[in-house]
Amino acid sequence: MQKTVVITGCSSGIGRVAAIDLRHRGYRVLATCRKPADVARLVDEGFEALVLDLDDEASVDAAADQIIALAGNRLWGLFNNAGYGMYGPLADLTRRQLEQQFASNLFGTHQLTRRLLPAMLPHGEGRIIQTSSIMGLVCTPDRGAYAASKHALEAWSDTLRMELHDTGLYVSLIEPGPISTAFTSNVNLSRADKPVTNPGIAKRFTLPAQAILPKLHHALEHPRPRLRYPVTLVASCLSLLRRLLPGRYLDMILRASH
Repeated sequence: MQKTVVITGCSSGIGRVAAIDLRHRGYRVLATCRKPADVARLVDEGFEALVLDLDDEASVDAAADQIIALAGNRLWGLFNNAGYGMYGPLADLTRRQLEQQFASNLFGTHQLTRRLLPAMLPHGEGRIIQTSSIMGLVCTPDRGAYAASKHALEAWSDTLRMELHDTGLYVSLIEPGPISTAFTSNVNLSRADKPVTNPGIAKRFTLPAQAILPKLHHALEHPRPRLRYPVTLVASCLSLLRRLLPGRYLDMILRASH
């Protein structure tokens, strides 16, 4: 039986690359995008695609209903990839901006996953995978809202993994470092006069979105998928340093790289 996988955030970057790859790999891909124009483009390319705006509770419910109907109430995989970054000093961020950051990167993911679990649990198998970030493990100045939302996503995933123990469903996190996608150009800034840019050294270690594919394959297909999959040398090194270094020393490194 062909396995059905839902992928969110397929308009570009990691989501689009994953959708194309998994379709070639033999999966039935249900691809979602926030904008109807992007959905129409995917449909023209032969995808089964639908609108899903994680900021909008009604949109998430409508998309979940469509997905369950299309999949015949049987899903193998859910790749929670959609999200965006709100950058800027915390002192400049309004409560509404912080709420919007969490709505996209956590609340919508929680709502969608909760709605789709009944299409996975009865079958005793499946995979739930989140696109987190190395910012889900460490923080840097001016990225506090985004990092906080990804830290929360990490904790949410860890809890979900434990709660689904012995159900046949596995939960994994993909933690990219610098990836060459439209994400950076689509970042929302709390202040337009204070742009937040990646440090120059990050460019040396930036990889294309395709770099996540081996990790995604392992998370979807290995009998015992890993809990976390760092992607890029930067992500692997920072993950290691977070475990080895005292907090103050790590702060010094992260401040200096800002």
